[in-house]
Parts: sequence; structure tokens; C-alpha cells
Amino acid sequence: MPLGLQDLQSFNEIYGTTNNPWDHGRTPGGSSGGSAAALACGFGTLSIGSDIAGSLRTPAHFCGVYGHKPTLGLAANRGMVPPPAPALPVDLDLAVVGPMARTARDLTLLLDVMAGPDPLTLGVAHDLTLPPARHERLRDFRVLVLDEHPLIPTGSAVRAGVNRVADALVAGGARVERRSPLLPDLTEAATLYTQLLFSGSVARFPVGAYEQLRTRAAGLSADDQSLGATRLRGMVFSHRDWVEANNRRELHRHGWRQLFAEFDAVACPITPTPAFPHDHDPNLLERRIDIDGVEYPYFDQLVWAGLATMPPPPPPPPRHTSGPVPRGPAGGSAAHRSGVRGPHPAAAGRTARAEDRRLPGAEGGRTTGCPSRTRCGLRNNHWVRGWRPRRRSVTALMDALG
Repeated sequence: MPLGLQDLQSFNEIYGTTNNPWDHGRTPGGSSGGSAAALACGFGTLSIGSDIAGSLRTPAHFCGVYGHKPTLGLAANRGMVPPPAPALPVDLDLAVVGPMARTARDLTLLLDVMAGPDPLTLGVAHDLTLPPARHERLRDFRVLVLDEHPLIPTGSAVRAGVNRVADALVAGGARVERRSPLLPDLTEAATLYTQLLFSGSVARFPVGAYEQLRTRAAGLSADDQSLGATRLRGMVFSHRDWVEANNRRELHRHGWRQLFAEFDAVACPITPTPAFPHDHDPNLLERRIDIDGVEYPYFDQLVWAGLATMPPPPPPPPRHTSGPVPRGPAGGSAAHRSGVRGPHPAAAGRTARAEDRRLPGAEGGRTTGCPSRTRCGLRNNHWVRGWRPRRRSVTALMDALG
């Protein structure tokens, strides 16, 4: 994993670099890149990770396995702390813990084990019952497909993957739409997510480093509304600024509630590219991501991850899943292919899983084995991701897509 869990790659000075098992010159993603690579190689069947900026979903996307970002608060996150910090039941904004697996059904099994309030807090008085899947047959699902974001281009490989998923849904009889007036504004959503994410990322910075950030933010032009400027301003948010951003988040949550009254899922990318080559530049703000030959700021790619992270309403809330996508006619390893994810309404894990398992061509929602042809000769695989409206609906939809 990366230092501080704050990267889309997985490397550190103690354990070195984790490679993508499909292409060792590329990253397996982060922060749970080691888990995703191990699952892709068949070292195990289940794993657990955290997610605030795609740390479950991006590695699943890059390595061709399944990962599920549950609704905020659905699973207790006590214990997800670095030593020597005590394992206390702290409620974190945006951050969740969730399962990773080689199949959609295994995701459901592990989520069943993980779901529920912390027994030290809400678990004293509350139990959790997840609703059943909205549908079990693919033709009954209503899916909004997104492959464009106003703030960053979608690479051709990812766009092709999204379109394959859309075609598979249509072939299975699902009702598929490409646009909806109910969709909350993606530019404002990305801005809010960036502000909320980075306002917490520097909370433990040394005072001197924080004051340097304040000086840099004060020097920004008022006309600079780029994501880079938004990140810098977010790092020095006052509590008053955060409360205002949180109030606007509530408006987006309400917008998603309305959208999920008309749709069961949203299929969209988790990143704009497949797995990219290793980049260990220590200055993350200076890194660039190559999208079809054009470079963009490294952290701009997080806008897709934020789509399901920033607005989740309280239970029952939305979530996200990553899993193998139907393969197209062209060859190539999972590291060079693209993933798709599907947002669903709150606490709808089973709905997403049902979608994943029923996608035609997803080979039953199962990875095909060791990614390295030279090691075992098994075929390469592809994947899809999902969010969920009702937890069992997520399972149902992934089943349907498989």
C-alpha cells in the first residue's frame, strides 16, 4: 500500500513496489493494490480495504477483480488505523471499509459479515437489515449509463468498456438511458467532493506546512476555479467553509434520491484510464495522468471516484462496486482494459451484485485465474463496477450482468 494510504498506486520504502499482475510495468492501483493483485493471482478469495477516493474500486478496476464501496456507515470502520493509534469507533467523513473478492457472490457473502453498526456505539441499540434486491432479472433493471465528465476526458479504452457494458445490458433486456434531467450537476459534485476530501487530508500536517498551504491559497486568483485551485483552497478550509460545503452536499443527496426513484443503477467509470505505468514522483501535485496522449493533473482523475463518495445519503445509502466487465473482441490484458462502476440507491448492495452477476459475457462474474499467461496459461479477464441502491439489488444486478 502507499504511504498514508494517499495514492492511486501501491508502493512504499519498506515493502517496495506492488506491480499489476497483468503488466508489471503498471500499477495495480491504490491504496488496496496489494489486495487486488493478490486476488487476481488467486492467492486468496476475499480481502478487505478502505475507500475514500477509490481505494477499493480503483485497484479492482485495474486488476480485474471485484470491489465494493458500501454506503457510508454501513460497516463499522473500527480498526482501520495505523499503529500505534488505538482502534476507536470514530465516524469518518467520506471514508468506508468494504469487501474485495474474485466473484460478485463472494462480495455479498463478505458484506453480510461486515455490515452492521459498531457494537461499542450504535450496535448497543440497533440491528441492521438490508433490503432485498430490487430485481433479479436483468430485463427489469433501469440503468443510467455515463461515459463523459465535464472536468476530464474519458479515455478511449474506458469508454469502450462502458459501451460494452451498456450493450450487454441492452442485450439482456434492461432499460438503458444515456442522460437524465435528474442527474445532479457533475461539475459542482466534483468541486464539493474535492473540497471535502482535501479539507480532511491535511488535518495532521505540521503547523509550518499548513501555513505554507495557507499562503499559497491566499495567492490564488479569484478567477482560478480549476480543480487544482479547489484542492488547495480545500486544504485550508475553515469550519465555516466546511459547513457550507456540507449543506450543499445535502442538496446533492436529495438529487440522487430523486434519480434513484427512476433508475436502479448508474454505470460509469471509476477512473478515466485503465492501469497506468508506475509513477513514483514524490510530489503528487506535480504528477500527470496520460489520457489518450494528453496529460492532465494526476488528482483530476478522482472526480469519477467522488461521484459515489460525496453524496451518499444516510441508510439506506448508495454504494459502489467494481467487477469484471464483458470482454470485447479485442485481446489485451486487464491492465490495458477499462472498468465500469454502477452507482445504486442507498444500502442497495444486493441490487448491484445482481447486476454484476447477470451481465452477459462476464463469465458468471468470476475472474479467469492467474493474470500471467506465462505462469498458468489462463485467459485474461475484464471487469465492471457498481454502486448500489439496495444492497441485495446490487448483488442481483451484478448477477444479471454476469
